[in-house]
Amino acid sequence: QVQLVESGGGLVQAGGSLRLSCAASVRDFAFSSHVLAWFRQAPGKEREFVATISGGGSRSIYGDSVKGRFTISRENVKNTVYLQLNMLRTEDTAVYFCAASRSSVLVIATPLYDAWGQGTQVTVSS
Repeated sequence: QVQLVESGGGLVQAGGSLRLSCAASVRDFAFSSHVLAWFRQAPGKEREFVATISGGGSRSIYGDSVKGRFTISRENVKNTVYLQLNMLRTEDTAVYFCAASRSSVLVIATPLYDAWGQGTQVTVSS
């Protein structure tokens, strides 16, 4: 079973940047064969898709609200996926979760993700 652990969250001013990391502890888990993604959830709101990346890292999809500002990447040799957050806005404030899916194609629906991290808080102040 895979465990995902996020880090890198914090408090930042609007317009600033953060880099989130998600490390996978692997046990019979072929990290490079899994689609990985970031989601976020703000208080009182549903979990929202942010970005996803293919196993090899060549393909990605972004949610409309973060396109052009956030970048997802991965280092399979380190079993780690990243999310670079630039030009942050107050509405980006949320708990950010990473997730892994055994899907062979990029997917954005939460039920298609098998493993989830505990989340890391990102707070953007005005």
